[in-house]
Order: sequence, then C-alpha cells, then structure tokens
Amino acid sequence: MAAEILEIKKEPCPAARLIGKRYEGAPNWGEWWANGWFDQLETHPRLPFNGDACIGAVRIISGKAERWIGMFFPEGTPVPDGFDAVDIPPVDYAVCYLRAQEGSPDFYTPETHSQCLEAIQAKGMTRFEDNWCLERCQCPRFTTPDENGNVILDYGISIL
Repeated sequence: MAAEILEIKKEPCPAARLIGKRYEGAPNWGEWWANGWFDQLETHPRLPFNGDACIGAVRIISGKAERWIGMFFPEGTPVPDGFDAVDIPPVDYAVCYLRAQEGSPDFYTPETHSQCLEAIQAKGMTRFEDNWCLERCQCPRFTTPDENGNVILDYGISIL
C-alpha cells in the first residue's frame, strides 16, 4: 500500500550545492547517524529549501541511478573534508507531502513514486525526466509521530 498524499506544492529551489556522500547502491543512512555526519554539515548555513531536513536524493546518469545523502547549501559553499558535492542548477520541484506510519516502507516503494507521478500530472505538472527526485526528511514532521503514529515525508520530483 502506498503512502497517503496529503497535498502537493510546487516549490522552487535556487542553484544549490548538495553536500554529502554519493552511493553506487543503496544509501547507508545508519552510517550517517553513527558518524555524526549530519551534525558536521549542520554547522554551515543551508538553503531555506532544505530547512532542518536530511536529504536523500537520486538522479539517473547514463541509465544508472546515482544516489546521495546530504543537505542543500548555497552554490559555492566549500565542501568539508570527507564529503562529496554536486552542483544543481535552479529547478522547481513538485513536493508531495506523504503520510504513513513511522518507519513504514510505504514511503519508499515504486508504487508510491508512481502515485506521486500520477498526482503531479493530474495537477498539470510535467516531470523533468532523469533529473532529481528527493526525500526531504523535515524535522519535526518526519521525526515526531502524531497521535496515530504517522509522520510526513516530503517527496520531491523535479518538474519542467
């Protein structure tokens, strides 16, 4: 079962530098918490689009998925030792605010992605193919469950 879409907003993101770590396969969120990497990045001013969030991002390069964990910073932000970076031109995102139980795998399924694509198309938005999709784990929406045990994940899909 896919997560519930509460609302969809078009959100512009200015030119950004995604600072974090690039992954060939599945990203390892556990190593981020174990190594305090988010704490290190949080000492630098982030873009308002990022807010108090951890970012999981993916794009397709030459037919292969390139995955990242990190945060969005203003372009030109120096990259701290031990981190990678990728510069992203200004782009608009259709952000689907998804609700499901805390820890639910429903946030991360192909069905949920397809549900979001259909919903943004129904709103007249067009996906920017092979460009960025992101999970914005915004505090406290994603970190503090409501009275029913639900949290909200911001799922962004770049649009034209």
